[in-house]
Order: sequence, then C-alpha cells, then structure tokens
Amino acid sequence: MSSDREDPRSAGEAAPEASRPVFFIGVVAELTGTHPQTLRNYERMGLLRPGRSQGSVRMFSSRDVERVRRIRRLTQDLGVNLAGVEVILNLTEKMEQVHAEHERALAEIESRHRAEVQRLKEMLQRVTR
Repeated sequence: MSSDREDPRSAGEAAPEASRPVFFIGVVAELTGTHPQTLRNYERMGLLRPGRSQGSVRMFSSRDVERVRRIRRLTQDLGVNLAGVEVILNLTEKMEQVHAEHERALAEIESRHRAEVQRLKEMLQRVTR
C-alpha cells in the first residue's frame, strides 16, 4: 500500500464534528464489528489515520468509523481485496474533492451572476426614469 496518501479525513467537506477524534479503538471495534488488531493493520497499511491523544492513544472520529464500515462492506460483502479497497477509497476521495471544488465554483458563479443581474436591473431603472 502506498504511504504517500493524503489524510483520509481531509477529503470532502464533512462537518468538523465528524472529523474530531473521540472514539477509542475498542469502541470502534465494537461499533464496526472489527477486531482491534485489524484496525491497527488498516492503520499500518494507510487505510486509516486515527488521531492520537496526548498519551499517543489512537482516537477515531465518526468519519473514521464510517470509513471502517466502508472497508468492511467492500471486503466482506463485495469480496474486494485490501489493495482494491485502497484504490476505491482513493478514487472516491478524489471524486468527493472534485465535487466539492465544483460546488464552490458553482456557488461563486451564481453569486457573480446574481450581482450582475442586480447591477443590470439598477441600470435599467435609472435609464427608464
């Protein structure tokens, strides 16, 4: 697995609460039905990047929990191997980033369009007076 991956939690525009590390590894294991050692392996492979507490304890966010669930669905329900999971997750993250960029660009265009329409309306009112 590649080690030069971006932080999986940085993709998309999730709410700050979703990215805040609040769960211990045992809680994530219970929530997802995944053995703690498997979670450690996912981290070692670069599929997960949990935060760390001041005492260097792994702390997972809600977004991390959803990522583990996605990994489990891909591996157990769809039979995808972990190399395939990495590719799928990377592509999904890139698509989410592109989508977020497009949404921001569209919002900017819409804002400029509204401003131009308003400017033209005001100009038309001045001319017709």
